[in-house]
Amino acid sequence: MKIEHIAFNVEDPIETARWYVEHLEMSIVKKVEEPPQMHFLADSSGSVMIELYNNPASRVPDYDAMDPLTLHLAFCSENPDQDRDRLLDAGASLVSDETLEDGSRLVMLRDPWGLAIQLCKRSEPML
Repeated sequence: MKIEHIAFNVEDPIETARWYVEHLEMSIVKKVEEPPQMHFLADSSGSVMIELYNNPASRVPDYDAMDPLTLHLAFCSENPDQDRDRLLDAGASLVSDETLEDGSRLVMLRDPWGLAIQLCKRSEPML
């Protein structure tokens, strides 16, 4: 089987989707403006998709209070330093920035709403 999407219940799906499109090279595949304001976003490869929505039947998690090792959305980055700085300028916040023993770079940030996003440059690509 193939994963279609991973969904995140967020406070403001419209603004969150706009930010991800503008700053993380994602594109809107489908959206519904009326509640629950579902926005399906594809990554730049067009093969991975996330859903951002707001469903009041379930509380929005306090992403900012969650340890990023519990939940994060990871992106491949050819230039983690440049992408980190660009995302910080766009309202993200830095959590950690490390280089592993094998030379892989992992930069953990939070989007402006607290959801953890990671920039990965692996010494050996995993996919």
